[in-house]
Amino acid sequence: MSNVKITFVGTGDAFGSGGRFHTCILVEGPMNTIAIDFGASSLIGLRREAIDPNSIDVVLLTHLHGDHCGGIPFLLLDAMLGSKRARPLTIIGPENTKAHLERLQEALFPGSHVMQPKFELHYEELSPGTRKEAADLVIDNVEARHTRETNPLAVRISLGGKQIAYTGDGELTEELKRLVRGVDLLIAESYFYDKSVPWHLNYPDISHLDARRVVLTHMHANMLEQADNVPEECAHDGYAITI
Repeated sequence: MSNVKITFVGTGDAFGSGGRFHTCILVEGPMNTIAIDFGASSLIGLRREAIDPNSIDVVLLTHLHGDHCGGIPFLLLDAMLGSKRARPLTIIGPENTKAHLERLQEALFPGSHVMQPKFELHYEELSPGTRKEAADLVIDNVEARHTRETNPLAVRISLGGKQIAYTGDGELTEELKRLVRGVDLLIAESYFYDKSVPWHLNYPDISHLDARRVVLTHMHANMLEQADNVPEECAHDGYAITI
């Protein structure tokens, strides 16, 4: 069993509440470095933390909203033009990930479709409830209750002998409870503090999730005002832990 380092590169919501970057959670295991979600500002967040984007082996996307996947075009263009990436990159996400990201890249950088990476670029898409295994990395998922058009998932990854679950965006469900039960680390959205906002996990829901350690993220201003008053760890941009 190895230590696994988790760096919260971006912990904000879609609206930049608290001046935070969009979601990007870097997980460094013994054989793989995984970025869970890669929102529009994630490349900036990596630079601020002095993290080489070429160190990422896998990007795992939970759903197709821009604050969770909108940084991929910037990552790919940087890999081709700036960072001169040579090592392979795998992008794993829900159904329709590849087509969605290709359209997004062309919208943001018209004409960029003619560019071809010199590194190996692989896309893999997950159906709800399936398992993906690669080297020491195992990915399980369940369908999340969020905007249907984004094909939302909650995910659990196993690497280095540790289990890490991430709720992504979505309401509390029985499937989510089962997915996260007993994991070494649960990274949980906690959008609002004192009420339940539809399509999101909110602080009143957190007590229903059973994990050895819980870190809250993706907080709206309403939750950020209470972050120092709750017993759970609350992540901020640049927050790093080891499990």
